[in-house]
Order: sequence, then C-alpha cells, then structure tokens
Amino acid sequence: MSQQSVIEELQRLGMSGYEAKAYVALVAAGTPLNGYEVAKRSGVPRSTVYETLAKLVARGAAYEVRAGEGVGYISLPPSALLDRLRREFDQSIDALSSALPQVAAPSQVRLVHNLSDRESLLARAEDVVAAARTDLFLSGWPAEIAPLKSTVRRADAEGVEVTVVTFGEDPEPVGTTYPHRFSSPEVVLENLGCRLLVVAADREQAVIGGVVNGDAWGVYTDDPAVVLVAVEYVRHDIAMHLIAEKFAPEDFETFWKSDPALRKLRADHGIPAALLARGPGGASAPPRRGRRA
Repeated sequence: MSQQSVIEELQRLGMSGYEAKAYVALVAAGTPLNGYEVAKRSGVPRSTVYETLAKLVARGAAYEVRAGEGVGYISLPPSALLDRLRREFDQSIDALSSALPQVAAPSQVRLVHNLSDRESLLARAEDVVAAARTDLFLSGWPAEIAPLKSTVRRADAEGVEVTVVTFGEDPEPVGTTYPHRFSSPEVVLENLGCRLLVVAADREQAVIGGVVNGDAWGVYTDDPAVVLVAVEYVRHDIAMHLIAEKFAPEDFETFWKSDPALRKLRADHGIPAALLARGPGGASAPPRRGRRA
C-alpha cells in the first residue's frame, strides 16, 4: 500500500488530510521532527503545520519531545494508534446502538432504490446479511455468494437461521445449503440470462439483482410484498428439491425435462435479465412469445 493510500485510510478514520500527512511523515521518520521538518516531508503548509501537530497531540497520535534546544514531535506507534482507533470506534458503535433507535421515527415510506453495478449490488446485499437477526435466505451463484460468506458465517454463528440455494457446488457451504439440482447452472443461466442473486433478512428487507459478466443490476427494498416474494422464491426452490427427493431420480428427471407445462414455464429465455437491465422508466417491455397452438 502506498503512502497516499495510507493517508486516505487515515482520513476515513477521522483524521484531516493535513493530520494524516503529518502523522505519516512522523512514522516514516522514526525520529523526532520539528515543525519545519514535518512541513518539508509531508507537504503540509508551514503556516498550518504547528496547528496540525497540535491536533495530532490532542488526539494522542503524536507527542511533543525535547529535541536539542527546541521541541520535536514523534508519532504514537502505528499498532498503538490502530488499537486506540479501534477502541474509540467500538465505543461509538456501542453508544449509537442504544441511542440512535431512540431518536429514529418510525419509517413512513417504504424504501426501494436501484443498484447499478456489481460492487453496489454486493455491498447492499452484505448490508442485508449483516442486519439479519432471526432468519436469512440467499439464492445465487457461488461467485456472488463468496464475497458475502464471512458476513453470512458471522450471522450463522450468532444464531441466525441461514438458508442458501446455490447454482453450482459450494465447497464451503454455510448454514443449510441446497445445491440446485434440477438444471445445471449453465442451463439456468441460459434461461434467466443472468446470475440471479436474492438475499432476504428477517422477512423485512431484501436485495434482488442479476449479474452478467461484469455488469449487474438490482434493487434494494423493505417493501413487505416484495420481500415476501423474494423469500417465497427461495423457499419454493427448496420445497421442489424436497419433493423431488421423494421420487425415483429417473422418473423426476423425465418429468422435469419433458412435461409440457414445465417446458412452457422455462421458455422465456433471457427475459428476467432484460427486465433487470431495463431498470426504472424503461420504454418498453421485453418481447413476449406468441401463444403456442
């Protein structure tokens, strides 16, 4: 990681740009520096360097020391600084966990917002996973479930009932995992036109999205009707697997592949992906096939 990246991360943890630059300069020096030397090495203007150093001292990230006939500054060791920041962060989270719900008014509006790329889709999906307290339903391909896995495991360890349907084998399943067996992942991908991801927590919020190569579209919602449909989509897949296990494999395979009604249900190749990609305000719906005779 470059020094600039370190400076940016320190800013995310609450330091100003000047404070982060001065702290990194002190760490890199490993010996006391006076204000002039800090300004020269860090790029902090000389007119503000002593004010910046005073702020670092006030937050405990640096200390004043005697350096010859003057005053120098030395950094708090990085490991000690990180431990301190972690403690302060945890204390703030603990305080807000009890205080914020007390000032929050009941929501008057159901949230629905769109997710326009894979990064935002997975980030919002992880938010939903992290919010789960009682039950969590996931359905998707291993490629999309893998980035969520550590948060899913944490939820599972905390007693959340985790249920997962995977399209493709997951070598490290979490919770109760059902590999989708009716059609291969390749066939499902052809039918849907995308790798569909569904994540629903506590029957209260959900993320639904689709991924095609590097592109993705999706939606987050806490609308009860949409969340209910998302949960029932996953539960329906699981129910189908449990029913199929009661029949001879060859009989069910024949039924699944040849039954006219099922074939008709699977005939809309690519339409789900087209609907996701169209997003809000689309000019037209995807073309529909004519009714067969």
